[in-house]
Amino acid sequence: MIIVTGAAGFIGSCVTQWYARNSHEEVVAVDHFSEDKSRNLEGFSGQRIEREEFFEWAKSQKNVRLVIHLGARTDTTEFDKSIFDRLNVEYSKKMWNWCAKQSIPLIYASSAATYGFGEYGYKDDHAIVDSLKPLNPYGDSKNEFDQWALAQVEQPPHWFGLKFFNVYGPNEYHKGRMASVIFHAFRQINETGGVKLFRSHNPDFKDGEQLRDFVYVKDLVSVIHFLADQQPANGLYNLGSGKARTFKDLAQGVFKTLGVQENINYIDTPEDIRDKYQYFTEADMNKLISAGYAAEFTSLENGVEDYVRNYLVPDNSY
Repeated sequence: MIIVTGAAGFIGSCVTQWYARNSHEEVVAVDHFSEDKSRNLEGFSGQRIEREEFFEWAKSQKNVRLVIHLGARTDTTEFDKSIFDRLNVEYSKKMWNWCAKQSIPLIYASSAATYGFGEYGYKDDHAIVDSLKPLNPYGDSKNEFDQWALAQVEQPPHWFGLKFFNVYGPNEYHKGRMASVIFHAFRQINETGGVKLFRSHNPDFKDGEQLRDFVYVKDLVSVIHFLADQQPANGLYNLGSGKARTFKDLAQGVFKTLGVQENINYIDTPEDIRDKYQYFTEADMNKLISAGYAAEFTSLENGVEDYVRNYLVPDNSY
């Protein structure tokens, strides 16, 4: 049995659906299920367990091979620390302890938000975790759990904390403001014929040339399967493409795929996030590659084309 938490969400649903279609094992979906995410699990016939009922249900389960813990509050604009403490830290500790006690491998979602402004670079080195300075309570919660995990004597037999960078792809329609710029660009082009990107408020970057490491969700699924199957050294691993690209590149890819003439306008970055805005992120992927992961990451151009052409235009889920 494979358990996926956050199974109705963006990344979680892609992982759940992939395992349901490609594995002969039973896949169990755990989440706080709601109608706004119901499309993400269309066609999934496995068990669905409510998040708050999971640990009671788990007491009677003896044949769990793997837990992929992707459930979390991911809103970087939320500043109520208690929400993150409950959902991202304490719940994750319970999951870790259960997996350790039952000797079940655990893969969990950390985040590139732990790196803050990148003062210590973007290297998944355990030695820098205690020094990192995230920019918001979400990033704090992810780093707090990483710190706690690294300090534990009792551990799952195999465990991997994945520092996701800027993930995009199908099944993110429910995320609102937190959906990828690709998703928003597609909507804006259809509605207005143009795209609005944030203006740069940093003299070192031109408008639209802020750089992020964009990674296609299908690559995340591939990496998770690799780690579960090959079980390299335990620890934290970056999960990005390893190549920073501009928001302008991204928008241009959407225009090109849709066959629409480029029309980009720039607006001020909202004041509530302006002083916490990252102008550059790029994952150092050497650790994962050294662990044996050899697949090529999807280029931004190919990822945008696949996402727009095969999912956004026909309104398909993964």
